[in-house]
Amino acid sequence: MWPPEAERFADRTAAGRLLGTAVAAHLRQLDMTQAPLVLALPRGGVPVGYAVAETVHADFDLMVARKIGLPWQSDHGVGAIAENGPPVFDRGALACAGLTVSDLAPAVQRERVELRRRQERYRGSRPAAEVTGRVVILVDDGLATGVTARAAVRALQTQKPAHIVFAAPVCAAESVDLLAGDVDAVIDIHSPREFHALGLYYTDFTPVADTDVADICAMAWGAVKVPTPV
Repeated sequence: MWPPEAERFADRTAAGRLLGTAVAAHLRQLDMTQAPLVLALPRGGVPVGYAVAETVHADFDLMVARKIGLPWQSDHGVGAIAENGPPVFDRGALACAGLTVSDLAPAVQRERVELRRRQERYRGSRPAAEVTGRVVILVDDGLATGVTARAAVRALQTQKPAHIVFAAPVCAAESVDLLAGDVDAVIDIHSPREFHALGLYYTDFTPVADTDVADICAMAWGAVKVPTPV
């Protein structure tokens, strides 16, 4: 069986607790004057991020990102956007597809509209957490190509946090190498050089629904759930 059973997580919450322990060890090296902030990438990163936030006693919020797909195959991501940050593209993937950044301008615009809609769905009228000057831990359930993480980091950098950590239970080693120059630390449990499907690292990799995100945010924020639009 690949990966070995010992390298598989029971589910995202269990993975988040293990990851939280590793994040806590990193935070102990820092001089912090206020609580750290976990920003989870919906949807898969939300249960992981909530578990990390509980473990390290951090504030919790979301960093909403959207994948940018090929014009003829929208589920094949070649770029991403996050919050109000600039789009980030996998230049190698664009070259292989014979596309330029300009060719994807309509897709970027569509995804910005969807991103704003999801921000409203998840947060409602709640303002985003203050980032400036804080230690921020950006969390996802895994790092594959890294393009979504890079978009999230670029968006985060515009808000001038004091220290940026990217954390995920499993990260493709090649993508860690690419992301490391943009953040202060990358923290993971496994970083294989041969990275296959992310789901192989989880016994339970059930898709996270918008209702799951709403439930977790309600627990984290001590608030009534934001109704999901029909």
